[in-house]
Amino acid sequence: MPELRTLSGKEVVKIFPKFGFEVTSQKGSHVKLRRVLPKWNKTNFNNPLHKELDKGTLKAIIRQASRYILSSLKSLLDSF
Repeated sequence: MPELRTLSGKEVVKIFPKFGFEVTSQKGSHVKLRRVLPKWNKTNFNNPLHKELDKGTLKAIIRQASRYILSSLKSLLDSF
């Protein structure tokens, strides 16, 4: 995986609507994002709204979301 730039949680939340995810709820400093897939399958993942996300946290979010994005992983990584 290429070197990722430092992003805040809010910046990450702004990236994912391009890939069909939407914010469904927020509790404290975490936002839940959801994407409805074909055949009524849904995928959820949580994103912390910290000022800076650790590189490992950001990689985990990308890895989890990329399983459900139909476009290539490269297009997702280009957004980061």
